[in-house]
Amino acid sequence: MKVALVHDWLTGMRGGERCLEAICELFPDAPIYTLLHVPGSVSSTVEKHPIRSSFVQRLPGARRAYRHYLPLFPRAIESFDLSGYDLILSTSHCVAKGVRVPSGACHISYIHTPMRYVWDQYDEYFGKGRSGWMTRTVMGRLRSRLQRWDLDSNDGIYSLIANSRNVAERIQRIYGRQAEVIYPPVDLEAFSLSVEEKGFYLMVTAFAPYKRVDLAIEVFNRLRMPLKIIGSGQDEDRLKGMAGPTVEFLGWKPDAKVREYYSNCRALVFPGEEDFGIVPLEAMACGKPVIAYAKGGALETVVPMGIYDGGSPSGILFDPQTPGALTEAIDQLERNRNQFDPIRIRERVRPFDRELFKAKLNQYIKQQYEEFKEQYHAQKIR
Repeated sequence: MKVALVHDWLTGMRGGERCLEAICELFPDAPIYTLLHVPGSVSSTVEKHPIRSSFVQRLPGARRAYRHYLPLFPRAIESFDLSGYDLILSTSHCVAKGVRVPSGACHISYIHTPMRYVWDQYDEYFGKGRSGWMTRTVMGRLRSRLQRWDLDSNDGIYSLIANSRNVAERIQRIYGRQAEVIYPPVDLEAFSLSVEEKGFYLMVTAFAPYKRVDLAIEVFNRLRMPLKIIGSGQDEDRLKGMAGPTVEFLGWKPDAKVREYYSNCRALVFPGEEDFGIVPLEAMACGKPVIAYAKGGALETVVPMGIYDGGSPSGILFDPQTPGALTEAIDQLERNRNQFDPIRIRERVRPFDRELFKAKLNQYIKQQYEEFKEQYHAQKIR
């Protein structure tokens, strides 16, 4: 069976790339087709695969500002010729799922979210104050066209996998299709339990608007409490301009260094609405509690105080998404720190372990591929 992997872009190791990395281990000989690849930006597991990028790779300034070429992404992903492949596996939060599928090939797509830029979070990216007037004007004209393309591109997908129940519901609402839920992987054994902490709160995040790093900075400025932020992104200049003396920007760090910060923090702060969110689970794998906005994937991973299910809490959920609500959540954690048991918090991560992800995904792919081949063969006979 000849397999091709398709991924939106390879510019850093975030949640989507962690999923791709595990898939690469299942299919070690499969080439990866992607809009853009920045060499050295992803793990050696991914880098050792043949990586074939689109014409976006050659556009001016693409490595730094590839998102500006969003209107060209559908054409770029459709430009790949996947003739000769039996199985196509795409991991998509933008356009990867829209790759052209040759006759007789089975396409299974792991969806992190329907394209957020043109659906639920359009205003977060292109609303007033989020982008310039020219960008807003262009996207206002292109949004409906991109939405139509996003819907039409589902025709080439045999089956869909969602990274959470939250995303499965979104897929049903937007695409009108059902999706199997297989949670993303966390390499539990790569994280060590820590019962120590050095008094600071931590964020590990890209600086995209919906991550709401600005909300955390506003609150920690006001509280004059230490917040360390690992990450970078398009909002970096604006966020650094907001930060007071207790907020420290660390840039992106190697995995080993990130784990060290997890081990030493008091708690992780996660103020945005995520499709799923692997970062809270990584912090929990070190035994650290999580303060998260009570929407999206956090509802499936963080067990708040007051919920008894035979275990113990792994964090605090806050709502609404306001400075006051986040401030109250931090105060609640400070007052109840002895209720968070690091050992039990780590145990909450076990159902999301990497090996379990690979086993579930491999079983589902094999089942779907066999069903597809039977249906395809039956149609050819008729």
